[in-house]
Amino acid sequence: MATVTFDGATRYYAGSPVPAVDGLDLAVADGEFLVLVGPSGCGKSTTLRMLAGLEGVDDGAIRIGERDVTDLPPKDRDIAMVFQNYALYPHMTVADNIGFHLKIAKMPKAERAARVREAAALLDLEPYLDRKPAKLSGGQRQRVAMGRAIVRRPQVFCMDEPLSNLDAKLRVQTRAQIASLQRRLGVTTIYVTHDQVEAMTMGDRVAVLKDGVLQQCDTPIGLFGRPANLFVAGFIGSPAMNLIPTRASGESADVGGTPIPLSPAARAALTSENIVVGIRPEGWRTLPAGDGVTATIEAVEELGSDQYLYCSADTPHLTPDGTAPQPIAVRAPGMSPWRRGDKLGLAPQPGAVHLFDAETGARLPD
Repeated sequence: MATVTFDGATRYYAGSPVPAVDGLDLAVADGEFLVLVGPSGCGKSTTLRMLAGLEGVDDGAIRIGERDVTDLPPKDRDIAMVFQNYALYPHMTVADNIGFHLKIAKMPKAERAARVREAAALLDLEPYLDRKPAKLSGGQRQRVAMGRAIVRRPQVFCMDEPLSNLDAKLRVQTRAQIASLQRRLGVTTIYVTHDQVEAMTMGDRVAVLKDGVLQQCDTPIGLFGRPANLFVAGFIGSPAMNLIPTRASGESADVGGTPIPLSPAARAALTSENIVVGIRPEGWRTLPAGDGVTATIEAVEELGSDQYLYCSADTPHLTPDGTAPQPIAVRAPGMSPWRRGDKLGLAPQPGAVHLFDAETGARLPD
């Protein structure tokens, strides 16, 4: 096991003046499960491949423990990688797939068999050791790929969207198994996904990337409760945070007649009068139509335990550019009697408001 450190790590691709990963500074603790998340093209897979030695580092350095591995070939980095497409050998049995790297390393047969059995027991694969990959389900194949990484006992696991080929139910089940297994093994793990729900439910910490730049790295609770900027606020959370443009007036901002106080520190940090107020779907109080922000329900999503109301604001100043109404998502108790076309009033709950500078996107201090 070991720490992993990215020290200003940068990667350019030929023909592009913009780096795919731009000056990444990130420290991963020994035994930590860190998730890299962001939209397609943000640089998360490139970051993982730089660590694994599959991509070069054009500037900066990468360290595993105290070793600078920036220029080391992949085989000398003591990393095991789990890919999206499993990469199993179809002509080999499960046992042979799991133990293949140990065989290449000329490990004695008895020790190799013991390691394979140990990994199979951890992953509930013992009944399938004599089967070929074609006879396995997608989830079982993914567990075989995990077993192949586990038997090597590496310092670091790298996982590149390993669940994206599974159906929704199996994805939920397998991500819980991976998180539990990682905590039992205690191996430093860096996991890439574009699914923010997956990131929030698996990681000890989550690093959010956009256009190759690290936006924020924090615990799931920290990201959800105190997003550092507008991008993180809009990306983390499902449904996404409501981001409502408004203007500062004196010591407050107004959302549908509800004044939002601005602290002296927030007022001093503003670069203009333009503010974005962030309110998560669960941060609204419902009121009679005509009070607060008046909105019309456009769609109702019933989940049983919760209900999500997708509304459009009727309040004049909440219509960006004076054209399309401001969309607002609201969480209500499950089985509530709301229907499409109903009107309601909305007001932010105390303590549920996040304030951002509209010009820079940065979170304003409390």
